[in-house]
Amino acid sequence: MQYFNLPDPGEGLVEAEIVTWRVAVGDEIKVNDVVVEVETSKSLVELPSPFAGTVTELLVEEGATVDVGTPIIAVDDGSGAASPAPSRSGQADGDEAAAPNLVGYGVKKAGTSRRPRRAAAAAVPAEESASRAQAQVQGSFDPATQVSRKADEVAPLRAEPAGSGGEPLPTPGRGPSEPTSERGPVLAKPPTRLLAKQLGVDLATVTGTGDGGIITRADVERAAASTPIAPTPDALSLSKGDSPTGLSEERIPVKGVRKLTAEAMVRSAFTAPHVTEWVEVDVTATMELLDRLRRRRDLAEVRLTPLVLVASAVCRALRRNPDLNARWEETADGAEIVRAGQVDLGIAADTPRGLVVPKIRAADRLGLVELADALTALVRTAREGRTPPADLAGGTFTITNVGVFGVDGGTPILNPGESGILCIGAINRRPWVVGTGAEERIEPRWVTTLSVSFDHRVVDGAEGSQFLSDVALMLSDPAMGGVL
Repeated sequence: MQYFNLPDPGEGLVEAEIVTWRVAVGDEIKVNDVVVEVETSKSLVELPSPFAGTVTELLVEEGATVDVGTPIIAVDDGSGAASPAPSRSGQADGDEAAAPNLVGYGVKKAGTSRRPRRAAAAAVPAEESASRAQAQVQGSFDPATQVSRKADEVAPLRAEPAGSGGEPLPTPGRGPSEPTSERGPVLAKPPTRLLAKQLGVDLATVTGTGDGGIITRADVERAAASTPIAPTPDALSLSKGDSPTGLSEERIPVKGVRKLTAEAMVRSAFTAPHVTEWVEVDVTATMELLDRLRRRRDLAEVRLTPLVLVASAVCRALRRNPDLNARWEETADGAEIVRAGQVDLGIAADTPRGLVVPKIRAADRLGLVELADALTALVRTAREGRTPPADLAGGTFTITNVGVFGVDGGTPILNPGESGILCIGAINRRPWVVGTGAEERIEPRWVTTLSVSFDHRVVDGAEGSQFLSDVALMLSDPAMGGVL
């Protein structure tokens, strides 16, 4: 029997959500067959099996979030030898245990990185812990994070005093204040407990129809269908008019892309001193150039947008103003400004999973058509949620386009590790003064607002202003600015 542990996805990630199982119990699989699709905080990833055999058990339900190293599937490889029993750490005994990752299954001596857990309220002597390991739940029990226990490990759990605290520990699947059922411990697998929690079913009131009286999913679903919905404390308070708005609230767990974005933005905002400048630009010449390019037969299959021309202008402006393509790096001797050797251009993309910023590597070395193709592929992959984690890290400069939402402009926050970000506003027809002297007149023109935020530790105000001026010049007069 072999147990496949959730691999290390890299990029500092320590957990993933099981999205879709591609196999079922009883299926025959081969090495490198995709068995499950998981979602990290950055992307969807298909995991291949590191061994062949027959699937005997899926240890984690779809929708559950588990730590790296957690056993997620059991496979009978026909060898007759059992691998070490699965554990929460996912590490076999010994310092030379293999630690698979999402890009291969080579041996890695380093231990699995995991989120630190809170220490117990009181230390338990070693001789006591050995005898109580099968009966005591250490710390609080959350079904949502314990679904990886093997299904056949459904031993009755009882609460016992926690060391010197004297407080009984909670029974799994039941809140600390819920009374214990008179008919004895509740027998239910962790996934079933999770379902009961989500449906608001008290397992102590459910009669199990499974082997040995174990409560099944069907038992929980029947109980949920037959039980009238009772008002929750929050609902009661709302009915009394205690809510400021008089409306019910919706609580959305912060995880995945939203969690990663929040952490990154807070870290950036309170680390780098931001400066933002903006300018309104007449981009009529750029829009006319775009129309001419779209009419060319040799470019009929190329998706050309204003963003492509803006990206081209940004790459050229970064060559002239390299500090915006640099980063601030703390060292043992103080700090250094590290100028990048190429432009790894990040494009902020709005996806069903949230905001992600995939990168176009060496964007400054691409021609206009190559840049357009790279942008098209980047956005498509990001919206499908399949951008590899490596493509979401290590950028040197970012472009965010709020104009697609009809917004005129904004003050963007830097991505951590970068010193500049350009925001493009909506391109609209506006009255604009053209000509000079006696030929001065007002005409409707295509106008947009460009704003740039930069790290003032790395970029002086003069260089930040010059960069923005260079981009504006290239878009107002592409032939003169050298966009092509």
